Amino acid sequence: MTLSQTIIRFPEIKLRTRDAHKLRGYFGNLFKEKSELLHNHMGNGEFRYDYPQVQYKVIDQTPMLVAVKDGAKLLPELFLKIRELKIGHEIIPVHQKNIEAKQLEIGATEGFKDYQFQTLWMCLNQKNHQRYENSTPDKQKQLLERILIGNFLSFFKGMDHFIEEQIEVDAKFQEKQTRFKNNTMLAFEGSFKTNVSLPDLIGLGKSVARGFGTIKRI
Repeated sequence: MTLSQTIIRFPEIKLRTRDAHKLRGYFGNLFKEKSELLHNHMGNGEFRYDYPQVQYKVIDQTPMLVAVKDGAKLLPELFLKIRELKIGHEIIPVHQKNIEAKQLEIGATEGFKDYQFQTLWMCLNQKNHQRYENSTPDKQKQLLERILIGNFLSFFKGMDHFIEEQIEVDAKFQEKQTRFKNNTMLAFEGSFKTNVSLPDLIGLGKSVARGFGTIKRI
């Protein structure tokens, strides 16, 4: 399947990884009348549970917007209108920005491809967190790999693409902790190889619109 992806980067501006949620808040509010894809809330205020088609990230200190599918068509319309960023109480003028639009092939592949998480992967809910804590290291790895495959399937479902082939994953994870909505959460660094092709800079797992779980092929 061919998928559209658009990326807007602000190369002169340096932010912290945790500022990604402030980017989301700023743009979601600035263009709130434009499309629910920008803030993932529907007109009645309810949360939109589909895979987020516009995601806000800070990778290597560079703020960026990453969009796929319908979101990829939306970003070029907004590109010229972006003249500043408001991060917390600071207003930062935008002197330089660039936009990249491309068509990507996604789906099952014959060989394996290697990926690495660029930001922490949050993947455990209350139920599987308990299961993870009570498991041996081997069982923990198996559990995380099953969850990761589920993340792939959620992404493909959001792109209206069905995978018939059996998905395989071999991953390496390192436990980390992160602060999320004033709570300390278990998250993971790591890398994996799999027999599916995924776009660079999309997010997997929880809170991908805020920049978590961003992947890149290595």
